[in-house]
Amino acid sequence: MRKKVVVAMSGGLDSSVAAALLKRAGFDVVGVFMKFWKPQINADSNADLRGFENRCCTLEAERRARKLAKILKIPFYVLNFEKEFKKRIVDYFLEEHKKGRTPNPCVVCNREIKFGLLLEKALKLDADYIATGHYARLRNTKKYETTKTFSYIRNKFVFRSLLRAKDKEKDQSYFLWMLNQKQLKRILFPIGDYKREEVEKLAKKFKLPVLKARKSVEICFIQTTINDFLARHLKQKPGKIVDTQGKVIGEHEGLWFYTIGQRKGIGLPGGPYWVLDKDLKKNILIVTKNEKDLYKKELICKNVNWIHPVKCHELAISSKTKLFNRVKAKIRYRHQLASATITRLKSKVYGLKFKVAQRAITPGQSVVFYLNNEVLGGGIIC
Repeated sequence: MRKKVVVAMSGGLDSSVAAALLKRAGFDVVGVFMKFWKPQINADSNADLRGFENRCCTLEAERRARKLAKILKIPFYVLNFEKEFKKRIVDYFLEEHKKGRTPNPCVVCNREIKFGLLLEKALKLDADYIATGHYARLRNTKKYETTKTFSYIRNKFVFRSLLRAKDKEKDQSYFLWMLNQKQLKRILFPIGDYKREEVEKLAKKFKLPVLKARKSVEICFIQTTINDFLARHLKQKPGKIVDTQGKVIGEHEGLWFYTIGQRKGIGLPGGPYWVLDKDLKKNILIVTKNEKDLYKKELICKNVNWIHPVKCHELAISSKTKLFNRVKAKIRYRHQLASATITRLKSKVYGLKFKVAQRAITPGQSVVFYLNNEVLGGGIIC
C-alpha cells in the first residue's frame, strides 16, 4: 500500500517541486494550502491596509497552488488557520516586543502551525507524512537501547537527525530547531538534497510554471515595516535615551520600537549611535557611539530544545569540563556559524561562550547549535 503524504503547497517553486518529487517516488500525494491571519481594515485607523494580504497566502498564491495541483493531478485542499495563527504567532510576536525582546515568529510558526496544526490535520486525513519545500535534511540515526536517563525511550528506538541542506546558501535548518522527534518522524524534506539551481531544473523537467513566483523573506503578516505594525498594536511608552555613561541624550517612544544593534531610526543628533541595551524596569534605552561595544562573547539561553536527546547526552558525558566543546552556533539566520562551548546552568537553561565575540546578541532571537552539519537544538536568547 502506498504511503500517503500531505504537502504544504505555497504556489512557489520549492514546494511544487517537492510535491512532484514525492509523486514520482510513488507516494499518494495530497496538496494543501494554508491560510494565515492578516490585519483587518479599521475604519478608524489612518493606516491604508486596502488590498493587503498575508505574504504567505495571497489569493494569487492560492490560485497558483491550485493550478499546480491540477497539473500534478493530485487532490488539493485549503486549510484556514487564521484564528490559530493570530493567537499563537501574532499575539506572541506582540507580547515579546512588549517585554523588550526581538522575537523570531517564523521559528514558532514552524513548531505551532506548519509542523503542528498541519500535522494534526494530516493525521486526520490518514496521512503517513507531511512535506514542505524547506531546504533541510533528515536522516535516521542508530537505534538506542532504553537507559535510566531516558526511560521514556522504547528499546531500539530510531531517532531522526536534522541536518543542514545541501545548498548552504538556502539552508533553512536554523528555523526548525524547535521541532521534536514526534514531529520529525512524520516529516519529509524532498528538496533538501538539491541545490537551488537543481530545483529550478527539476521544475522545468516537471513542466511546472512556477519559476517566476517571488519568494518573500519578510515577516509574512507585516505589510509595511515592523515599527508601523507595532505602532498600530502597541501604545507609545516614552522614556529616556542615555549613553554608556548614563547621560540623558534624548527620548524614545517605546522600547519595542528598537532592537539591539540598530543604527537607523534612533533620531539623535551627532551620531551615528547604535542601540546597545534596554533597561526594562526603568524604561531606558541605552545607546553607544562605539560599535565595538556591540560585540560580546557570552550569552544565556532558555527554553532549550535538544532535537536528538540521546546523542546530546552522550556528548555531554564525554566532555569533562564543558558540556559541548566542538559545537558551532549562530545567533541569527544570516550570521556565520561560530565556535562555542555550552554549559548547562539549570533545566532548559544554558550558557554559551563564543571563541570570537559576536555582534549584537539580541534577547528574543534564536541561538541554534550545530555539530558539523547536524542541528543539535537551540534556545531563546535571554
